[in-house]
Amino acid sequence: MIEKQLVVKNRAGIHARPAAIIAQTANKFTCEITLARDDTTVNAKSIMGVITMAAGYNTTLTLKTDGPDEKNAAQAIEALFESKFEEE
Repeated sequence: MIEKQLVVKNRAGIHARPAAIIAQTANKFTCEITLARDDTTVNAKSIMGVITMAAGYNTTLTLKTDGPDEKNAAQAIEALFESKFEEE
């Protein structure tokens, strides 16, 4: 299992478009991928789950990947956060 802390760097936070990008990317992998904030953990493969995180600018989320392709999945999701979901 891989666990990373990711910070939402785009000013608009995670709304529908970034949530869709996260879910689409997560669904390319077979491992389990979750995002957590405080006491809430969601399946990163679910657009609605990601949206319910209500993660605004500068929010820190915990990414967990667990499975055969966990390393590649963690890198791909981390790259999305680093690129600010290509919004800025």
